[in-house]
Amino acid sequence: MKVIADFCIVPIGVGVSVSPYVAACERVLKHAGLNTTLHAYGTNIEGEWDDVFAAIKRCHELVHEMGAPRITSTLKFGTRTDRDQTMRDKVDSVERKLSGGD
Repeated sequence: MKVIADFCIVPIGVGVSVSPYVAACERVLKHAGLNTTLHAYGTNIEGEWDDVFAAIKRCHELVHEMGAPRITSTLKFGTRTDRDQTMRDKVDSVERKLSGGD
């Protein structure tokens, strides 16, 4: 089953800058072959259910291995069975409406 997720990982106890940990997690997601879009407060992820959630688990493992004693994450995700839909499809639909196309 395909899933689109919005994932934000926040290591706790590592200081003010968390970008090295986010970058490491982004590498995990890319290495897993997932379609991703990094944004200011997280990452959109698109792929097969098992692949997406295995990569998120690996992100947690890696960030702990990097020295973060605690991690908090937020995760929103959705699935559809009526048709295939990509992250791009969702954005395009809203942009068409904004431009008066629909």
